[in-house]
Parts: sequence; C-alpha cells; structure tokens
Amino acid sequence: MQAASTNGATAVIADAIADAGGAIPFSEFQRLALYGPGGFYDGEGRAGRRGDFITSPEVGPLFGAVVARWIDAQWRALGTPDPFTVIEAGAGPGTLARSILAAAPACAAALRYVAVEVSSSQRALHPDGVESVAALPDGRVDGVVIANELLDNLPIRLVVFDGAWREAFVALSAGTGADAGPAFVEVLSAPLDPVPTVLPAHPTHGARAPLQDDARAWIDSARQLIRGSVLAIDYARSTTAELALLPWRDWLRTYRGHDRGGHYLAQPGSQDITSDVAVDQLPEPDVVRTQSQFLQLHGIDDLVAEGRAEWQADAATGGLAALRMRSRVREAEALLDPAGLGGFLVLEWSSHR
Repeated sequence: MQAASTNGATAVIADAIADAGGAIPFSEFQRLALYGPGGFYDGEGRAGRRGDFITSPEVGPLFGAVVARWIDAQWRALGTPDPFTVIEAGAGPGTLARSILAAAPACAAALRYVAVEVSSSQRALHPDGVESVAALPDGRVDGVVIANELLDNLPIRLVVFDGAWREAFVALSAGTGADAGPAFVEVLSAPLDPVPTVLPAHPTHGARAPLQDDARAWIDSARQLIRGSVLAIDYARSTTAELALLPWRDWLRTYRGHDRGGHYLAQPGSQDITSDVAVDQLPEPDVVRTQSQFLQLHGIDDLVAEGRAEWQADAATGGLAALRMRSRVREAEALLDPAGLGGFLVLEWSSHR
C-alpha cells in the first residue's frame, strides 16, 4: 500500500532543507514525513486490517469494552460529573471510539466524546456521536484523555554517539540523479552541551537514542486539560539507556502495509516512522502497568467469560451477536500476549484538583 504521495512529501522536505540552509533536525524530517503535506498520515496511512499496522482497537471490540470500564471507574472517582469528557488523541479512523460507545458505558448519558485526529481523511471516518477535531481542545474539563499508540508517533530528536553525543540532522544527498528525485542523508551536529542526563555516559560507538521532547510536552499539555486522568498506552522502555544499548532497528522502526518498511530516511510519506517510548523522559506517571495487567484489572476475564457463556447459549441459532461473543476468546489472547500487545506499557497520570 502506497500510503501517500512520496514525491509530495519528498519535495516538501527538500524545500524545508533548502530554506534551513542545508539541513533540518531529524525531528522536523519525521514531522513532515508523517504529518506534512503528502506525508504518511496526510494520505491513506492508518491502522487497521486494511491499513498499515494493527493496534489493540483493531483486534476487535473487546479492547474498547474494557477501556469503557476504566472510563466508568474514572467517572465515578470524580463524583459522576455531567458532562464527563473523554478526549481520545490520535483517534485514527475512530475504531476505539466505536467500541467504547458500543459498550454502552454507565456514563453514556453524561458522556462527551472528543476524537482528536490530525488527518482529515481519517476524521471523515469517525462515527456518529463524537466531536471530531484536528487538535486538542482548549479549556479545562472533568474527564480523561486517552492516547493509544500516539506517543510513539510524535517526532523525536535522534542522537548518535561517535565519541560524543551528537544530534542527527537530515540533508540532501550529493549527486542525486534527477530521475530518481531527492534522496536524504544523515549529518551530525557538534557535540551536545550539556548532555541530557538520561543518556548513558559511556555507550558503544554508534549507539543511538531518542530525545522525546514532544512526547513530554504533549503529556504536560494533556494534564492541563482535565480534572481526571491521562492514559497513555504504547510500546515503551523504562529508561533511555535501555534503548541506547539496543540495535537502533529494534526501537526505531518503519511500517508499510503490515510489514516492516525501509530505512527511516527512505521514501518519506510512504511509511510510518515510530519509536519506543522512554518512560524516564516523560513526567513521572502515577501508575505504570503492562497492558495485560491493565486489562485484567478492568475486567477482561469477566467479559471473556460472559462472551463464552452467551456463545454457548446461542450457538444453535448462531447469528452475528453470537459470533462476536465467541471472538472475545481470540481477541483476549492477542491483547494479553506478553510478547506482543500485552507487553505494552499503560501509563496513568491523575489530577483530581
């Protein structure tokens, strides 16, 4: 699947490099490759079985049903306010919103659901019953903010160790043929001064790490929006040092059509660019759990048992509702898998003031 016009994104990035005098930070390259004109999310790039990657909501409606239980718990903890606002950031095509609304949470009568998505093509797919917007709303509300696999897509500053930590910039490749179009290369800055304390002092030569300023700033902004909780679910590591010890391809990845993509500088706009989240660079969470622990805490086992019982009761007559109940067992296996989605980290920040 060619998610967007590669030539469009390439031209935009080449112009940005020229305007900057010859190089732009990797974070700006990533921002344009994902969200700029002709970028991955400006076109057809999205989650889903017909998209480029599968996230927990696309496994099936069970994930959303459990999140709806968490939402109800937060609503009750705040004293059942009306209205109660759920802000889902990075809502994509609205899959999680559909599942949460279909679960008929107890707070439904008070619920205001705001689906935030920068891509206009994906906003057009949002379900009825949500406010579909391009950016986080203003003002402070009673409610929660949910970010499922959003932080990994926020642009990072990429740093490289070659005897000193240096920031990676992106420039045009010299001698690129006219027919091939612009190609990009990495160039390094002068040594960082000061060196961020999250970076290891003595890594191996060639080590790489992300500096996630945008993710930290996003969490800060989300916490200012609500009296309630911020919930972020993502593939993450506890420390930046852990990432610096790994081969960079283990934590800085590209995806296209459900397969791993090419090098992160290749064909911008045609592939997703994503990185593991370093928890030590974020505001300190109040709670850190695995996705498996979070789902079990909020009743996935009860929902699976309910589904199995309904399927057995209705198996003779069949029907779509019975098949949906039966699918909960398969969905739970995928969502709880410690080597896959179940190993994701769930981070919570709470403020009831």
